[in-house]
Formats: sequence, C-alpha cells, structure tokens
Amino acid sequence: MVRVFVTVGTTKFDELIENVISEENVKVLIDRGYTELTLQVGHGSHLPSPESCSGLKMKAFRFKDSISDDIKQADLVISHAGAGSCLEALGAQKALLVVVNDKLMDNHQLELARQLHSNSHLLYCTCSTLTETLKTMDFSTLTPFLPGQPQNFAKFLDKALGIA
Repeated sequence: MVRVFVTVGTTKFDELIENVISEENVKVLIDRGYTELTLQVGHGSHLPSPESCSGLKMKAFRFKDSISDDIKQADLVISHAGAGSCLEALGAQKALLVVVNDKLMDNHQLELARQLHSNSHLLYCTCSTLTETLKTMDFSTLTPFLPGQPQNFAKFLDKALGIA
C-alpha cells in the first residue's frame, strides 16, 4: 500500500478535505500510485465516508490521542500549515505537502510554509493550486529536516512569525 495521510490538526479546514477527496484529485493520487488515504478532519463540518473516494481505500476520523502512527505509516503527508503538524511530519522524515489556508486573517501559516519551503524541507500550495501541485510534486529535491533541535525550531518560528 502507498499511503497518504491528510491532517488539519485541531482546526476546521473543510476546503482542504473537500479538495483532497474531489474526483479530480483522487484520480491524480491513484495515477501517482497511491492506494490508501487517511483523513484527520478535526472540527470539520462532515466526516467523509469510505465510499467518498472511489479507487482508494479511505478512512477518516476527527481526533486521536496521537497521529504519530498515521504519520509514520504514510508515504506522503498532506497537512495544514500548523507548526505542530509540520514539525511532526518533518521529524518523521516524511514527504510533506503543506496546504496553506489562504482564507485566514493575519496568515502566519503562509510565512511558516514559505520559510520551510525556502529551506527545501517541504512543498506547499493552496487549495486552488492543489491539483497542479499533486500532479507535479517532486520530493527528491528536498533536504531532511534534522530533528532533535527544538531550540533551533523555536528560533526559526520566532523569525518566520516576526517575533524576534
């Protein structure tokens, strides 16, 4: 099985979930060899049924005590740009595609995604560019994010968010 794990953390990001399970994006995932899709939908408006994605084995849930196993089992993580979700996926050395919620006011997510992308750790897009990004994504050009240095990540976040 080639697995995709999608997470929105504790937020409500229905647009991401709806885009991922759209017929067009499911076809792109299948064409790229993915066979299984797991969705963590957080406070989203609905919990998609397994029948939502013809051609992919799909399961969905709102919350768990930990999503570490879901991330570890994934070949691709598609995530909102929350710092915790990004750090956990990068720390697990997973291919990470961050989808920025461009409808948020005062969007720090975009700053974080841009910085991690400019450091060659992840790819990012918005919901409107998700299909094209899924078609063209190439993770071979990325460099691993070295875990175990939380002080460096804290400094990085401070800089990315304009705190320091």
